Amino acid sequence: MLTCNYINGVTPNTVSGGSNQFSLFDIKGKVALVSGGGSGIGLGISAALIKHGAKVYICSRDFKKCEATAQELTKIGPGTCIAIAADISKVDQLVWFGLVNNSGCNWAAELEEFPDSGWDKVMNLNVKAVFNLTVACLPLLRVKATNADPSRVINIGSIDGIRIPSLDTYSYSASKAAVHQLTKTLANRLAHENITVNAIAAGPFMSKMTKVTFEKFHDAVTASVALGRMGDNEDLEGITIFLSSKARWREEFGAQI
Repeated sequence: MLTCNYINGVTPNTVSGGSNQFSLFDIKGKVALVSGGGSGIGLGISAALIKHGAKVYICSRDFKKCEATAQELTKIGPGTCIAIAADISKVDQLVWFGLVNNSGCNWAAELEEFPDSGWDKVMNLNVKAVFNLTVACLPLLRVKATNADPSRVINIGSIDGIRIPSLDTYSYSASKAAVHQLTKTLANRLAHENITVNAIAAGPFMSKMTKVTFEKFHDAVTASVALGRMGDNEDLEGITIFLSSKARWREEFGAQI
């Protein structure tokens, strides 16, 4: 599960009389919380936001590694990155940190050997945590949300939540379909509070979570992609900035892109 909740920033850069192409995509001074933002898709999202001037918080249970990653991300500039330690599967930590969804797990096994634990772990982290983190972040999301410049929630879903997966990842694909539906439900509920909720249905990306699977099933995975390759972090930059800026259609909510 990878979900990025985007928290509205302090002062957007505007141009008198309207917006040009630069102010349209401007997120300088905005603040984003990205859980799992130190690796995989989360790292790509964090880097994109920092590159465009946002202040990004990333969290992980391994604070030392998270802090080292934050220091490297800050070097990208002009934005900055700050590390915080937290286990997003524990609800009692959410109040303290106001964390945002961007972590996840996968599980693959033969149909008749698929364990209950393969459902519990995946659904808890990929679906329940998305809901809990979003609710925990609502006070922060509401602070600067306006009709002209809403706060944003970006949930990272998966193409496997839309199509039939190529591998036996029963709980993972079901969890991502649930994320997409949850995105629609939250979008409908929060629209009147000037908070938009959308999802990125990501294709296969190399990460710590997918490394072993991709090494074993590389040909099958790449064959399922029209371009015949796995995604890289640069593929995330455009859609991340689009959904985080004024460039996105104001009425766009509950979408899977």
